[in-house]
Amino acid sequence: MISLISPFYNEETVIHKFFYRVIPILESLNYPYEIVCVNDGSKDATLSILIDYATLNPNIKVIDLSRNFGKEAALTAALDYASGEAIIPIDSDLQDPPELIPTMVNLWMGGAEVVLARRTDRSSDSWFKRTSATLFYKLHNKMSDSRIPVNVGDFRLMDRVVADVVRSLPENRRFMKGIFAWAGFTAVTIDYEREPRVAGDSKFNGWKLWNFALEGITSFSTAPLRVWLYIGMAVAALSLIYACIIIIQTVFFGIRLPGYASIITSILFLGGIQLMGIGVLGEYIGRIYMETKRRPTYVVRNIFTKSQS
Repeated sequence: MISLISPFYNEETVIHKFFYRVIPILESLNYPYEIVCVNDGSKDATLSILIDYATLNPNIKVIDLSRNFGKEAALTAALDYASGEAIIPIDSDLQDPPELIPTMVNLWMGGAEVVLARRTDRSSDSWFKRTSATLFYKLHNKMSDSRIPVNVGDFRLMDRVVADVVRSLPENRRFMKGIFAWAGFTAVTIDYEREPRVAGDSKFNGWKLWNFALEGITSFSTAPLRVWLYIGMAVAALSLIYACIIIIQTVFFGIRLPGYASIITSILFLGGIQLMGIGVLGEYIGRIYMETKRRPTYVVRNIFTKSQS
């Protein structure tokens, strides 16, 4: 069985187009298939439309979460309820073309445990999104031992073995791109040009992208903590050099330096450095705090299938 999994959050305008393109492609494979749709606390008509499709098509399963838990949690829920031997996450906005699915399946049948879809043209994204994504990939891969393939999103095919490894990881705060990369396995990459959204607007603004990047970096690297050791050493060395200069000017040249400006500058500079260090430390302590609660990643309100209707 092939499992196509997709989170939905306020996507009432794209659902019909999504199924119109996806279902014929899956039926052409001549394999059993299922489409696992996760309603991530949508406030529009997304859930009712998904239920309508599920009551008509026995291959569609709708997982309704009790509230909006975020895309990573919704993707985790979809993985948990997918039963196929091959699992394909895809965004409902159709920026990732479902026409690549037959190629992915063929590569999987040929022995690939993971088939990655890499974006070669992101001109449909805004300049800010393209630039921030490039910087994130470079920064993350320099700081983390687990490298994320550049310009590879959630759209991929995973063998059941890979999906089970991803599902078995115990963390609640899940950065799925990093988890997929950490799992490893034999991967094949295919390239494609990313399309514009078929309808609706992206749910990620600049602030959410920034927080998403922080989540990714702190999930797979302790380098932000380690760097403050070197910053402290550098500041201490500069302070020692400055102290030596003041002593030499005072003892040998009799230059008396007024202290107010230099003291205030030093206090403000060191205070800012300390606050930034505390902020970085707080990010990691916050993650520890959230993980120790052991709350579930998501809560399911209901499951809708044709058999239930």
